[in-house]
Amino acid sequence: MAKKQTYGEKAIASKLAARKMTKVIVSTKGPKGTVNYRETMIEIDKVADFLKNAQG
Repeated sequence: MAKKQTYGEKAIASKLAARKMTKVIVSTKGPKGTVNYRETMIEIDKVADFLKNAQG
């Protein structure tokens, strides 16, 4: 059976309430020459700020 879809204001409100997330993987080089990876799930709007802080 197909899922019943909602239309109108209810559908618009649910789309706006859903947070859009992305996975960011930052690599760093360790003291012995190994590469370490750090994964983080953050909101799409905050990606630029996260990368700016991760570099510095």
